[in-house]
Amino acid sequence: MRILVVEDDDILRAVLTRQLSEQHYAIDLARDGLQGWEYATTYEYDLLILDLVLPRLDGITLCQKLRQAGYTLPILMLTSQDTSNAKTMGFDAGADDYVVKPFDEAELIARIRALLRRSSMNPQPILTWYDLWLNTTTQEVSYGGELLDLTAKEYAMLEMMMRDSQHVFSKEEMLSSLWSSAEFPVESTIRSHLRRLRHKLVSIGAPADLIATSHGRGYFLKPPTSETPSLATDQLQDLLESSLPQQQQTQYLEFLNQTWQSHRSQILERVQKIRSAIQQMQTNSLTSEMRADTYHLAHTLSGTLGTFGLPEAMQIACKLEQEFHPDIAPEPYVDRQLQLLIDELQEHIETTTAVLAIPTSLRSPAEISRPNVRVMLVDDDPSLLQILPKQLQTHGFQVTTLDDPQQFWTALEGIHPDVLILDVQMPQINGIKICRKLRSNDNWQKLPIMFLSMFADAQTQHQAFAAGADDYLCKPITAENLSDRIRQRLQRIRSLTK
Repeated sequence: MRILVVEDDDILRAVLTRQLSEQHYAIDLARDGLQGWEYATTYEYDLLILDLVLPRLDGITLCQKLRQAGYTLPILMLTSQDTSNAKTMGFDAGADDYVVKPFDEAELIARIRALLRRSSMNPQPILTWYDLWLNTTTQEVSYGGELLDLTAKEYAMLEMMMRDSQHVFSKEEMLSSLWSSAEFPVESTIRSHLRRLRHKLVSIGAPADLIATSHGRGYFLKPPTSETPSLATDQLQDLLESSLPQQQQTQYLEFLNQTWQSHRSQILERVQKIRSAIQQMQTNSLTSEMRADTYHLAHTLSGTLGTFGLPEAMQIACKLEQEFHPDIAPEPYVDRQLQLLIDELQEHIETTTAVLAIPTSLRSPAEISRPNVRVMLVDDDPSLLQILPKQLQTHGFQVTTLDDPQQFWTALEGIHPDVLILDVQMPQINGIKICRKLRSNDNWQKLPIMFLSMFADAQTQHQAFAAGADDYLCKPITAENLSDRIRQRLQRIRSLTK
């Protein structure tokens, strides 16, 4: 993959070049903003690393110009300005991530990998093509369990083809993606690298035409002709193409109303706890610990109200959540505003006696899976754990919930899910840490992992992807959208194994 670094510090440019080259990336360097604009608008890049303060054209302005011109490549801001205002300016200009100098090399590389995965056709950290495996984190490649010793360019070629295994790559695409503008390679260079790569693959048992040639078009990964789809692949195909009766939507509406009736008093109790915290804030008796508890309470309440399809109430809870954020200092002038918000929230809940209809987007799912696709949902919100499984069941998934994350590993072994859905922040445990451990475990490193969280900030999402997440969704989410994202993940797995 090809990265453009726009940095005016000669030392840092040299450090970044070494670090990124060791990760098999092709690097172009620009010394100022105008040169960065010329490079970015002339060549194709997979990622732009951009300093905030640059000669001739600053990083914020360059980022804005690229976004206004329609360039969608991921942009990582790299700067010494560690202020919320600077970060806000960077994100508002269109940056995807923000790293402060001095930075930890391992963290920077992890963030780069996360951004590249998100923009890739195949965002998984472990890439597979039959017996061929490529670990983008450790840079290891194996075939049939035997490690391959590849050069940087051979590795980059193979990763490029495995990222989009359904694509035929022309020589021009490979040259523009895998070589920097300063290297001036020719087409014969591609043939030379591919010839050596094929020889290495064949020497450990791979078919001679694993990397096949489409004359006049380019190169692609060819499925072994002797293999037939496995039973798991056939079952997955059936799961993705089957459907369930529409009358389950009526049953779901009945369930949703029953659940609302049984949980409404508990929800109102949460509202009263938040009201009590507001009163304590007005008398300056709210401790930092109580503030953090109220923040978590409002955070959970937001997700619950969204699950029941109450967007206005959810937005009010979100506003309350932000006011109690532990990192935000309380302001006296917001007391009256908070009182109005909590009054409005209570009125919304008290006047909603029933869920009158399922949202239109949930009534007619276009494609539904059979219930033997196992989904494991780990969250500490009891309302979500009761409602979301029922939503997914109407779309054909078999859902198992877990509200005690400390029992996670035991439950995981017993359920052996096809898809895992995690919350980010839970009592006594963190979903991102669970994800990181799974990716380092040989038995679970290929398990599809999705996050479903109220945290919509870029930093949390980047942490999740850096830990190995396959997808990140924000609450609230409709059952249709969630089931679509699950099916998309299963389809990617099927495309990798066929």
